[in-house]
Amino acid sequence: MAPLVASLLLSVRSVPAQSATRDVLAQKVQELNDAMTRTQALLEKSQHELEEMRLQLSDLQRQIALGGPATAIPAASDASASTPAEPSRDSSDSNDAAIQDLRERQAIQESEIATQEQTKVESQSKYPVKITGMLLMNGFKNTGAVDLAASPSIATGGSGSTGATLRQTILGFDALGPHIFGARSFADLRVDMFGIQTGGASTSYSGYYASNSAFVRLRTAHAGLYWDRTQVFFALDRPILSPDSPTSLTATAVPPLAWSGNLWTWNPQAVITQALAPRGSAGVELQAALIDVGDAPLTPVVAPNSTPVSAAPSSAEQSSRPGVEARIAFDGPGRDDGRAHIGAGGFFAPHVSSLGRNFDSWAGTMDARMPLVAHLEFSGNFYRGAALGGLGGGGYKDFAWAPNPNTSGYYFRPLDDVGGWAQLKETASERLQFNAAFGMDNVFAGQLRHYYIEGGSPAQNLARNLTYVGNVIYSPSAYLLFSLEYRHLESAPVEGLPSASNIIGLGAGYKF
Repeated sequence: MAPLVASLLLSVRSVPAQSATRDVLAQKVQELNDAMTRTQALLEKSQHELEEMRLQLSDLQRQIALGGPATAIPAASDASASTPAEPSRDSSDSNDAAIQDLRERQAIQESEIATQEQTKVESQSKYPVKITGMLLMNGFKNTGAVDLAASPSIATGGSGSTGATLRQTILGFDALGPHIFGARSFADLRVDMFGIQTGGASTSYSGYYASNSAFVRLRTAHAGLYWDRTQVFFALDRPILSPDSPTSLTATAVPPLAWSGNLWTWNPQAVITQALAPRGSAGVELQAALIDVGDAPLTPVVAPNSTPVSAAPSSAEQSSRPGVEARIAFDGPGRDDGRAHIGAGGFFAPHVSSLGRNFDSWAGTMDARMPLVAHLEFSGNFYRGAALGGLGGGGYKDFAWAPNPNTSGYYFRPLDDVGGWAQLKETASERLQFNAAFGMDNVFAGQLRHYYIEGGSPAQNLARNLTYVGNVIYSPSAYLLFSLEYRHLESAPVEGLPSASNIIGLGAGYKF
């Protein structure tokens, strides 16, 4: 800056005496000198800030290098190596130019940091894939006998059990694909370790389980296109008329309140969703779907005394007509799946059983999620229908049947069903929440009583299943979860006394 000041002084000496007095010129020189001093101080401050950013970026590079390969980030010193523009004689212009230059450099640095934070998994399509999931350990104490010790749904009567499992661990993949027809393509997949290993009626039912399960199991999957107001996708997921689920960290292999009012089973579906308001705004949403609903766990694969068929089609597939679902809802503002809503839905699917009888499954539903006072939230789903075993209701049954001793046929009746669940969630803070829920599934006892099976399994004679749940979930960080849960199961057969079990569950999860 000294040469610049000297140049200005030389210019001042060359000005004719008549143009201004020496004192006026000296004053102007002093003002310019002060302006340049301020500009120099500002540039030094900016250089100091850029040096701090460079050190932070270097530390970030080292952290990324410890977790895997990373693309080198240009050092801030390289970005600042260019010669700054000569300050203008106007001090305000010089300050504005320096500040603008600093902002541009900060924007470049932020962009480079954001690029480094994007962790990508290499895929054949070269589009980004993200691995998600949760390593989950569950401990349990059951005071009475249940259908499945690690994740019970009904009480069966008898002595209790104690144990722990990691088989409720979940692994997932999320992928974004190319734009097509003006929409963005997407896909996701979720699996767990609760697959079926051997025997029983459950082997023909993709959403059920066995006590000796030990294999990777496909849970849910989605693939489709989404526009601003429209989504079209294929899915293996819960019915669209049951969009919500109670909250639990100890019941993930079989969702909480399953077979107690939560229509949860994962079935293949083709879904279209149309919002009548811009995305993120409150408004009406319409949904429709075709569904290949599975058989209930207790549905016979083939008729008794007939030749077994390998991979026999389900009773819904035997009808040669798909099931249909529809739902209309009013959604509150927001873009996440947890926004407030009130909805009504319907379901219908024709069936042809292996007993040679036709029947229809159907349901009408209501669902809601709404905030209350003091961080309290209500959610729930309620239904009335028939033959709902394939959706997770009906006491594991679509219908009841018994041989007719006078003919070669069978007595047969689809079972009416009513049920639902409700939950109150108190979010005390971002790290702590409390949940209390109740669910019930009730087959009409007057219909089932005529098909009572002496000495049959608890599920065969099950008419009503109740579950009460209370839990607390604590998350000390975004990736760690701990939970303590109490659950009471009460399962009532159509004849005799109900069975009950109290379950104390512990959950510890690490999300990734």
